[in-house]
Amino acid sequence: MRECDVLIIGGGPAGLAAANETVKAGCKTILLDDAFKPGGQLVKQTHKFFGSEMEYAGVRGIWIADKLLENIKDNPLFKTYLRTTACGLYEDGIITALFEDSEYLKFKPKKLIIATGALEKTIPFPGNDLPGVYGAGAVQTLMNVYGVMPGNRGLMVGAGNIGLIVSYQLRQAGVDVTAVIEGMDHVGGYWVHASKIARLGIPIRTQTTILRTLGENRVTGAVVAQIDDNWQPLPDTEEHLECDFICLAVGLLPLVELLHLAECKMRYVSELGGDVPIRDWNMRTTNPDVYVAGDAGGIEEASSAIVEGAIAGISAAKAIGADLKGYETRKAKLIAELGELRCGPVGDHIRCGLAECTLEEEL
Repeated sequence: MRECDVLIIGGGPAGLAAANETVKAGCKTILLDDAFKPGGQLVKQTHKFFGSEMEYAGVRGIWIADKLLENIKDNPLFKTYLRTTACGLYEDGIITALFEDSEYLKFKPKKLIIATGALEKTIPFPGNDLPGVYGAGAVQTLMNVYGVMPGNRGLMVGAGNIGLIVSYQLRQAGVDVTAVIEGMDHVGGYWVHASKIARLGIPIRTQTTILRTLGENRVTGAVVAQIDDNWQPLPDTEEHLECDFICLAVGLLPLVELLHLAECKMRYVSELGGDVPIRDWNMRTTNPDVYVAGDAGGIEEASSAIVEGAIAGISAAKAIGADLKGYETRKAKLIAELGELRCGPVGDHIRCGLAECTLEEEL
């Protein structure tokens, strides 16, 4: 049995930010992650972040994980278990995890922070199981982690931030992007990303969907069509587009299985991507020993995940009696930072979603 003050499940931006705070507060902290190295999605994000200094504005995502780790990686209070998948959470608070596919480990923390991230969604269409149909995360992994191009000419489905950023990265890698198609009547991602790919000559077609792939044994093209307000194809608008791969960037689903196991009260919030836990502004869930941070608590982006992780970290440390000078001031500053990240029309749906699952009073 491995005992600790705080166990963090998930080594992405939220989990690493939480670890920074708990270790600095003097808490014995263990972090579990199923990957070969910590960082989560950061390890494949080659674009520069924006926001403020707190979210590493101007730093490429691939370097942020190292920055989050540099102050704690050698601290004796901090230990990571990589290639380790949390798979059980029991009534007595014990968490079991599979280590390197060979050994089951048990952990007994005083507090648990769940920062498990999200799962890519897909959409149904004939031929979506052909070789050459990828999720956007897979394309980023191929290109930015392993240096492998997914093909020579791609079609991007989805004009949210991920679809726009990956389209830009594909062009940087020398891949021709035939088009970015989007079912909604507007671009879902930030205009700064849309403008960058527009300047590269990549067309963005809204109210357009994919009907089917072309090809027998692998993708050789796609059939797309314009759609009406009810998402039904409009007559005589079908078009064949040449491509040898299709990249799906159609949304993310919060990974909440462990939150269900912890018997946290959940609520479906469409604006946040699916089932998410009820929580307070300390990121504490209805299970008093469990905190949430990052996409597991609702789909946003990495900058918000970093700030949420920091809040969860200081709150968990405070709850077990750590001496945190200036705790209230620090928490208020972090919450204000989240407000800045979520302001404006782009953050409308996030603010609406959070209003459905965030309690003003402390749990």
